[in-house]
Amino acid sequence: MATTIRADAGITTLINVFSVEAENQQKLVELLKDGTESVFSKSPGWISTNLLSSKDGRRVVIYSQWRSSRDIEAFRQNPALGPYFARITALAKFEAFECDVPFVLHA
Repeated sequence: MATTIRADAGITTLINVFSVEAENQQKLVELLKDGTESVFSKSPGWISTNLLSSKDGRRVVIYSQWRSSRDIEAFRQNPALGPYFARITALAKFEAFECDVPFVLHA
C-alpha cells in the first residue's frame, strides 16, 4: 500500500524528527533506509515510510503510517531494535510522536 494522506483514514501516523550534523545526514538516511527495508516494513501493522532530508543537512524526518498505535508499541518492544536505535542515537537526537490527520487539501 502506498502512502496516501487522507483525513480520518483510521490509521496512525508516526513522525520522527532527527537533528543531525550536516556531515552525518546521508549516513543517517542510509541507516534509516536500511532499517525500514529490513525491519520496519516486516512489522505487523506497518503501511508505509517516507524519509525527508532537509536541504540544510541538519534534519531528517520520517513520516510513517501504521494501522494502529498498538502496532507501533509492539514494534517498539522488539528486542532486536536496541542495537539499531543505539546506532541512530550515536548520530542524531530525535523525538517521535503519533498523529491523526484531521485535514488534507489536494490540488
